[in-house]
Amino acid sequence: MDRVPALDESLKKTLGPATAKVMAEHLGLHTVGDLLHHYPRRYEERGQLTKLADLPLDEDVTVVAQVADSRIMTFNQGRGQRLEITLTDGSGRLQLVFFGRGIHKPHKELPPGSRGMFAGKVSVFNRKLQLAHPTYVPLGRATGDDGSTEDTAEAVDAFAGKLIPIYPACKGLESWKITKAVDAVLPRAAEAVDPLPPALRDGRGFSSLPEALLKVHRPESRADIESARQRLKWDEAFVLQVALARRRYADTQLPAVAREPVPDGLLDAFDADLPFTLTDGQRKVTGEIFADLATEHPMHRLLQGEVGSGKTLVALRAMLAVVDAGGQAAMLAPTEVLAQQHHRSITDMMGELAQGGMLGGAEHGTKVVLLTGSMGMAARRQALLDLVTGEAGIVIGTHALIEDKVRFHDLGLVVVDEQHRFGVEQRDALRSKGKQPPHLLVMTATPIPRTVAMTVFGDLETSVLDQLPAGRSPIASHVVPAQDKPHFLARAWERVREEVGKGHQAYVVCPRIGDDEEDDTAGRKSQQSKPAGASKPAGASKPSKPSKEDEAEKRPPLAVVEVAGQLAGGPLQGLRVEILHGRMQPDDKDAVMRRFAAGEVDVLVATTVIEVGVNVPNATAMVIMDADRFGVSQLHQLRGRVGRGSAPGLCLLVTDMPEASPARARLGAVAATLDGFELSRIDLEQRREGDVLGQAQSGVRSSLRMLAVIEDEEIIAAAREEAAAVVAEDPELTGSPELRTALDALLDTEREQYLDKG
Repeated sequence: MDRVPALDESLKKTLGPATAKVMAEHLGLHTVGDLLHHYPRRYEERGQLTKLADLPLDEDVTVVAQVADSRIMTFNQGRGQRLEITLTDGSGRLQLVFFGRGIHKPHKELPPGSRGMFAGKVSVFNRKLQLAHPTYVPLGRATGDDGSTEDTAEAVDAFAGKLIPIYPACKGLESWKITKAVDAVLPRAAEAVDPLPPALRDGRGFSSLPEALLKVHRPESRADIESARQRLKWDEAFVLQVALARRRYADTQLPAVAREPVPDGLLDAFDADLPFTLTDGQRKVTGEIFADLATEHPMHRLLQGEVGSGKTLVALRAMLAVVDAGGQAAMLAPTEVLAQQHHRSITDMMGELAQGGMLGGAEHGTKVVLLTGSMGMAARRQALLDLVTGEAGIVIGTHALIEDKVRFHDLGLVVVDEQHRFGVEQRDALRSKGKQPPHLLVMTATPIPRTVAMTVFGDLETSVLDQLPAGRSPIASHVVPAQDKPHFLARAWERVREEVGKGHQAYVVCPRIGDDEEDDTAGRKSQQSKPAGASKPAGASKPSKPSKEDEAEKRPPLAVVEVAGQLAGGPLQGLRVEILHGRMQPDDKDAVMRRFAAGEVDVLVATTVIEVGVNVPNATAMVIMDADRFGVSQLHQLRGRVGRGSAPGLCLLVTDMPEASPARARLGAVAATLDGFELSRIDLEQRREGDVLGQAQSGVRSSLRMLAVIEDEEIIAAAREEAAAVVAEDPELTGSPELRTALDALLDTEREQYLDKG
């Protein structure tokens, strides 16, 4: 069904091309409906506007005040004119200044005694606070018989206690201009399509959508705002959950081969050789996965868990169960380093079971093959042959698995590791290689708050591993303020030497490689004067007029190549220091990782290529340089590379940022907790929902304007239940044309594809 024409009408027609252009370019608003869903950010009452006595210098302010006097002054020997208006609100005074041809309109509209709302940047001239050429809106006045000035009763009623909507604005389009634009389109709200089914709306006591739009834009009380916000949040949550529920329903209609575990097969043999028992969490999650695999429609499950919670083991047992049932399993990894690491760890865990058909291999074993883009032709040809004949039950690879020439004998399960590194198209391309849709297990080591899982990944069933296996050691994390306290950095390198002296190993992580000419030059300019362990940290420069925060942000990020050289020739001299980064040849990367895993390297200086999947239990220390340049979740991921054995882990977050900066607060939060779910909440609160659901990931504007993913958990959970019930009863929504219309309007084709995560 087409969208309601009135709300689909272009703002050019309603507001004129100039205003419409600004709204489109700066606010992403194109239609009447877009503007009606551009809600006020907050509401001000007369007493809540900035008082003149409290005006902050060099900041944009909005004030309501009375004109005390108004006069036109001349300057430049009478050739120039300026209008000076003095405002007062009882708490202080403020001067407005207008120049040139722009003086006549405000001189006429703002006579002494009148009131107005004024906005601009506060500056100082001749020791007086002023707004130069402010934008304003008159609020009315009257003149008494005796010549005194007083507000008319109408003006007082219109202004006193009235809730003034403050809209998200932009340069050239202040909040009150948006207010006028909304006034022009607000009558069209009567034609808004109401997506909530009547039974749901009545059952929850919601007002109609037109009424909610009227209340949110022009409330008469705070109660109006609250009821409108609840209703509009429900609209967003419900429409989104209906889209996800329809995806889940469509998935249940697809055929798939049930893959039930077979007794006395690979899985039983593997379990019999495990040197430890599974955690309760691993057993619970495995039960959920095996139940899905036994059904005749494709599993779509998200497995999320803390760093080191044993997700790979759970995924491997699922793959073995599928191989036992006659199928093949493919694991898709985002990098060659991680693919090689998975291949090594899985073949090590399986032992002779991974050598099916080979001399010394188990009689009922299978082949575990690696497929990456940099493999030699002969090895690649053999891997492809093993896949198409079914000789290989398990394949682990990178994007190379997606290529057209890759064929499977019977693909039964796709495991996607670190799902956020892959696009929808890549996952779908691998799934399409099955004779029937294969089962899908999506894994992430980035803990996701429940509300985000219900929205961003709402078409996947979710399993959570939040219990660490026995034997995992605690990780102590500390912020090292290298600029403020250089001796802390010197102590950090001493701690690395101490760990190596105990027979352990360490990582040093840098945000940049620094091996290309341009980066190298920038890096040398920034860092050549001082080695990483000197009294002034690598990359720190002599303070000048800019703040320490500015200095730290402007210099190039520290680089692997330079830092490794400084450490090997300075504070870590005599230790075996090697580098690892994404631009190295695959064989070289693999060789470095093998040497590090074998204990032949003391300190590995690397980029975030080691962020996920790398498992070296003997590595106990990590120093993250320029830690403020990494996100919260990324720091948590990196930290998870240490403390994987019996010895405790140590993570040092090195930064040049000053103590009061937001970056230091963020690092402090990481150091304060090992709870990945808590950190994911902090990360989301800092990035906001727009980044989670909007352009950053989907390429289209977020449909969430009122709903706050973190704060509105109860609404999202309730909307999910209601949506599931509606879709179960009427999958095509034939009985809910208004809901279908709203779905088409809010979730266009591109967004629906984005929501289909898999």
